[in-house]
Amino acid sequence: MHLPFWLTTALLFPVLLYQGKRVRRSTPRLQEAAGPRSGQYGLGVPAKRILVIGESTAAGVGVETHEQGLASQLARRIHDRTGQTVAWHTFGINGIRLGDLIKELKKAELPEADAVLLSMGVNDTTGFTPRFRFRRQLIELRQWLAARYAGPLQLLSVPPMHLFTALPAPLRYVVGWRARQLDNVYVRLARRSPADFGYLHYPVITDPGLLASDGYHPGQKGYQYIAQALAGSINDDSLKGRNVTGGHPHETDRYLL
Repeated sequence: MHLPFWLTTALLFPVLLYQGKRVRRSTPRLQEAAGPRSGQYGLGVPAKRILVIGESTAAGVGVETHEQGLASQLARRIHDRTGQTVAWHTFGINGIRLGDLIKELKKAELPEADAVLLSMGVNDTTGFTPRFRFRRQLIELRQWLAARYAGPLQLLSVPPMHLFTALPAPLRYVVGWRARQLDNVYVRLARRSPADFGYLHYPVITDPGLLASDGYHPGQKGYQYIAQALAGSINDDSLKGRNVTGGHPHETDRYLL
């Protein structure tokens, strides 16, 4: 149990509760993207197939169509860089946590894929999902996916919420602290089990022009920016589980909650 975090949260709880309710009231609720959830760039049989699963970024919140979203833009950048035909598919649900996502995935018809990216963490951060449960759910998800997808599950790092300037302080710093804790779970899994997990850095968005109208989610240019940053990491080695781009843990491994 990470006592400093929980003590800080408890002491600031009245302020955090007030700020959280105020943010929910004042922030526009954007819809998930519309249109086909899959496509491809190039002709013929795809040389690479990209599947993105997760929460709002996988659901395309912040843009009008999935073609403008993360999976499509990532496939497009890989196609532009390699000249290969690249197929993409996305499965995301706005506001979902990891445990519920696993349930929904088990009911879904998912396509074949060479690379599977998980974009999660924000809702588990704001919902204070215990780290031991988050880690257990990640392992459960990987075990379930392994029957169909041989490559490692690529974990897209939890967004740096302490940099979300649309959030007021101290709420921004507390959720940012928690986001880094969950991100450490990603880093440790990728380091310890590179055949099962990879770790990809989520590029920091500091330009307001890259954000959607709610000031939180990426807009069309934001998804393009993220895809450009990630495209170089989705290479043949990462698909085979030989490439792990791990970060540095922010705290020691003994903290599990």
